[in-house]
This record gives sequence, structure tokens and C-alpha cells, in this order.
Amino acid sequence: MAKKKSASIKLVLNQLVSDVFEKNNNQLLNYKQVSAKLNLNDQESRETILEILKEGKSAGIFLEPEKGKFKLKELQNFIIGTVDMTADGSAYIIPEDEFEKDVFVAPRKLKNALHGDTVKAYVFAKKSGRKNDGEVVEILKRTKSDFTGVIKISDRFAFVIADDKKMMHDIFVPLADTHEAKNGQRVLVTLSDWPESAKNPIGIVKHVLGNQGENNTEMNAILAQYGFPLEFPPQVEREANAIPEEIPAAEIAKRKDFRNVLTFTIDPADAKDFDDAISYQKLPNGNHEIGVHIADVSHYVIQGTDLDKEAYSRATSVYLVDRVIPMLPERLSNGVCSLRPHEDKLCFAAVFELDEQANIQSEWYGRTVIHSDRRFSYEEAQEVIENKEGDYAQEILKLNELAYILRDRKFKNGAISFESTEVKFKLDEAGKPIGVYVKERKDAHKLIEDYMLLANRKVAEFIAKKTKGKDKLTFVYRVHDSPNMETLNTFATFASRFGYKINTKSDKEIAKSLNNLMADVEGKKEQNILTSLAIRSMAKAIYSTKKTSHYGLAFEYYTHFTSPIRRYPDVMAHRLLQTYLDGGKSADMEFYEVACVHSSAMEKRAADAERASIKYKQAEYLENNIGTEYKGIISGVTEWGMYVEIEENKCEGMIRLRDISDDFYVLDEKNYCIVGQRKKKKYQLGDEVMIRVKKVDLSKRQIDFTLIPD
Repeated sequence: MAKKKSASIKLVLNQLVSDVFEKNNNQLLNYKQVSAKLNLNDQESRETILEILKEGKSAGIFLEPEKGKFKLKELQNFIIGTVDMTADGSAYIIPEDEFEKDVFVAPRKLKNALHGDTVKAYVFAKKSGRKNDGEVVEILKRTKSDFTGVIKISDRFAFVIADDKKMMHDIFVPLADTHEAKNGQRVLVTLSDWPESAKNPIGIVKHVLGNQGENNTEMNAILAQYGFPLEFPPQVEREANAIPEEIPAAEIAKRKDFRNVLTFTIDPADAKDFDDAISYQKLPNGNHEIGVHIADVSHYVIQGTDLDKEAYSRATSVYLVDRVIPMLPERLSNGVCSLRPHEDKLCFAAVFELDEQANIQSEWYGRTVIHSDRRFSYEEAQEVIENKEGDYAQEILKLNELAYILRDRKFKNGAISFESTEVKFKLDEAGKPIGVYVKERKDAHKLIEDYMLLANRKVAEFIAKKTKGKDKLTFVYRVHDSPNMETLNTFATFASRFGYKINTKSDKEIAKSLNNLMADVEGKKEQNILTSLAIRSMAKAIYSTKKTSHYGLAFEYYTHFTSPIRRYPDVMAHRLLQTYLDGGKSADMEFYEVACVHSSAMEKRAADAERASIKYKQAEYLENNIGTEYKGIISGVTEWGMYVEIEENKCEGMIRLRDISDDFYVLDEKNYCIVGQRKKKKYQLGDEVMIRVKKVDLSKRQIDFTLIPD
């Protein structure tokens, strides 16, 4: 059938649907009635309509064959939405239109749709007392086609059991497509086909990740599971390797030269990519010139190149427990762009003149060349601050003094301080955890953070205030909305049980209350739970061209400018800033908004991958401690169990309700607790309990505890 003919028939079918529904909803039409309308003979009509049906779409028409006739269903009864799979294999379709209600779809009516897919669904006429039911009629977009899992091989075929809990189907793999994987190995498989009549999808093994339980295998499996590539494409590596390390004199001549101004970096001891440096000099007028110099990635990564496309696709570096998966190839991230000591480096800078009260007297933005005099680790810089002696002690102490003023001012203006406990693992040579320690944030960390915040805020303000109204310049902002008051009130009620009061009358009062809470809980057993619940009650920070403010930092304007080696939005901010410094016109807002949405989504995915690697290391750490008893604190409650975080090592596991034998317990969601139905004993979020490590499942990254009764 010619495409033109098919298209014209679809248009007539659309009109036919409209005509029918004006007279009689859900009327049945036979082939002859359709043929007469379409001016086709009966056989042509049958073949044409069946072909359109086979495509699963007909310009918005849904035709359901019924005993030799076609039942037309109303166009308004269709929604476009995202599949949210449940544990029993059914799903809810979350509509794109936020005013529409979710639609329940039974497993047999999913039409092979998977979790996260964008689908078109038909919504059945609602019967009284029933929820919105429907069925998927078309899969518009697969959210993912690659899955990690364990391969099982028999004599005649193989199948992969996916790691993704939302993937309800094993993936059939023909023996010819196993990529020489061995039975029980962890693999990456891609879906190649899913015949409509088949129960299981068909896949091809793309990559053999290795043997289960090996550190490298498991970390690569996490990366692959969350859609991060395991290596850079050859053409990207070639592009990166072709970039020379030497800086031409002509390029230096275009820039402000800071090579004779004291400059240093302060980073973690094991860092290899240094993307920010601080320069300092005292001015003749007694003020202080402080430069925040950031690796000039946009000079090397040119928009539209393979290198740029790969960086955009990744959007962020991923930090797993034992490794960093960089956004840029190592040649750039650890070499050409990295602000290593005693080397000339190209930067993009924000330079400020501050008086003794840390008030900005002047500011300058542009490209610089620097020569870092010293690479400090946080520990080394902290030692200088505490002992008031060492390399560049006078300069570091002055920087720290001014940073304190900037910090205090930020909190007085309503910024919120969330100091959650960061747990780190000590790993042996094979990557196995042999110890756990809590990472402390001291003045050296905060000093660097305060100057990065200053640069991010002032760059955003500089762009936002350049023009107004219709002439507003497109820019990439880091935005953070006010919290949802209902969620915040729920948190305030919970915090009050520990004796903490949250005043929700105004933004400033909320910030003040939360800061008091964060200071009061520091070092206490409930610190992690209250901090994580407080963070959950806040909106999530995202990238956007449409808004400018950051609630959590109490900044009217904010961007990400200071980490272009590991974040693509910072690269975009650099490009846009240079365009406007050169007098260029406002960039295409739609293009940058799409990039912002993508960057926000990839940031979330990277955070999920990092959490998965932590969960794996926690399980691995406790694998040799089955039967050990620990003191813990209830960190979460669900209808099937309660999560407990061990106080000593911060590892989290679950006590399943079915394993608590002294009563029948149910969830009281509103009050964050589980309650025994006979004895009314409560286990509440934040309660201290004794647990025993019962079971560890490394492949599922799950830890099970047994409750030790009082």
C-alpha cells in the first residue's frame, strides 16, 4: 500500500470517527460502511484498515476489531504518559497532562510496555466506584533498551535475569548472541525484538561484565544499569589526544595574566582533576583581590565536536565508591584542563576586590592564564588554619577570615545549612571494604565552598542584570524552589517529637529554624534521619533558563560556573558568559532549556548510581558479619518493613515485618511508625533498636536484619 494512500485514508477515517460520534458513541461499523465512506472496494478497505491497525496508530484513531466489524473508540479517551511499573507486574500510566488522573493498566494490557516508557493509552469508560482503568495501545518511546543482569545458559537457549527490579520479564538470548558469556556471569544485554505474541523480549549480549562478586564487575554493572558508558568512543579519545598541552603565546596575549600572582588549589588528597584555583594579593589600598580561576574547558571542548557531544550526553562525572567515571577523557580531565601546580593553565575567572568586611568593591569576569604555586590537600590547608603557620599561612588565614564573613552573611540572609554525615569506606587492593569512617567538613572545605558560591552567585547576577524584560539574556541557572508547605509541616510535626521546633511562618523563619535544628542535631544519633528528612521536604535543585533564584542558599541569582571538568552546565555557562562579554546576542533559549532538562536528569541518574555503589559496599562490608549484633536507629518505615541504620558504621538494612513474631504489625504512614495490632507497640522513625545481621544478598545489594527484642 502506498504511503500517500494510507495517509489520505487516515484523514478520511478521522472524519468518519467524528461523524459517527456525533450520532452514536461506540457504534460498530462493518467493512461495507467503511468502504462506502472511503470510496474503496471491500477487499481494499479490509486490507488498508488492517494495515493501519497493525501500525497501532491512525492519526489519533483507535479501531478495535470486533467480529468482522470495527468498534470506534473516542479520541478524547486517550492519554499520553509514562509507565510506572508496580511489583505485581501491573502499572500506572502517569499522564503528561498534570491535570489528568493516573490510569491503572493490568499486566495483560500493557502491550509489552516497560517501566519508564512513554505510551499512548486508551482509558475505559469509568464504572462507579472503580479507579481509572485502561490499556496501552502504542509504545511511543522506550526509555531504555539496555539491561544488566545474570545470564543463565542451557543446551538450547539462554536468558538474562535483569538487575532492574522494575523489569518484570527475563530476556531470552539465542545461543549465537551470548557474546561467549559463561553461565552465571553478569552481562549487559540489549533488547533486539519483542514479537507481539511472545511472553519474553529477545536480546543480544552487548558486553560481558565479568564474574559476580568481583569488584570491577559490580561497579561496571552499576554504571551500565544506570546508562553510563564504560569507555569513551575511539573518535572522542582521538580528538582529546590531538589537543596539545603547550599554550601558544598568541593565546596568552589575549588573556589577563595572573602567573605572577600567588595562586593555589585546595582539593581532596586523592584528587586528580583540579578545576578550581584561588589567587590572592593584597592591594595598595588595603583591600584584597581574590580570583576564582576555573579550568577553561570551553576553550578546548568546541561546541558540535564529537568530544562535546559525548560530554553533553554524559552531562556529569559519576563518583562511585572506588572510582570516578569522568565526563571528559583523562587527557583533558587529569591533564590539559587540570590546574596542576607549577604549570601554565588557561582559566575562566571571576575576580573580586573585597574590603576588610568582605564587601565587594569591584568585580571582573574573563579569561586568564595562571601558574599554580602550590597544591594543598584539605588536610594540609586545615593544618595551616589550625596551627597558623606553614606555606602561605598569612594569605590562607586572611582568605579564611573573609570566608567566615561571607558565610555568616549568607546564613543571616536566610540560607539553610544541611550538614549530613558523609560516610567513606577504606578499601583494600581488591576494592573490598575493610573499614568505614565519617568524613569531616572543616574550615578548609568551607573556605573553598564559600569562594565558589561567591563566583557562582555573582556570575549569575552579572548576566541576569545586564538586560531586562524581552531583552533578557538566555543563561543556565541553578534553581531551587521554595519547599512544599504540606511536606514541610509533616516534617515539622515529626521533628517536634525529638523536641525541635520548626517555625513555618516565613522563608526566613523556616531557614532560621532549620539551621538551629542542624546545629542542635550535630553528633546526635538522630542527625542523619532528621537531616535526610529535612532535605526530602525541600524541592530538588535543577538547571533552568527560566528561573534564577536558589531558595536553599537564599540567593536571588545562582548558576554553576566552577566545575566544568565534571559538569556540562558549567561548560554552557562559560560559553554563554564569553558570548555576552563579546557583545553577542542572546542565545536560543529553547536549545539551552532542553540541555538543562537533560543535565538535571543525568545528575539524578549519577546520584542514583553513586547510592547503588554505596549500598553494594555496605552489603559487602556486612557479608562477613552475619550474626553480629549492632545498635541502630530506625531510618525508614514501609508497609513491608522498617529500615535501620547501624550507628557505628552507617550501613542500612531492613527488618521485614513478617520476621517480627511478637505481633502483627502494620504501617501508620502519617505518623512514620509501624504499630502492633494486638499489643499496640510502636516502632517509630528515629527510635533506637538492637539488630542482628541476618542475611546479605550482594547481587541485589540488600541487607536483612533481625530485630532483637527489648
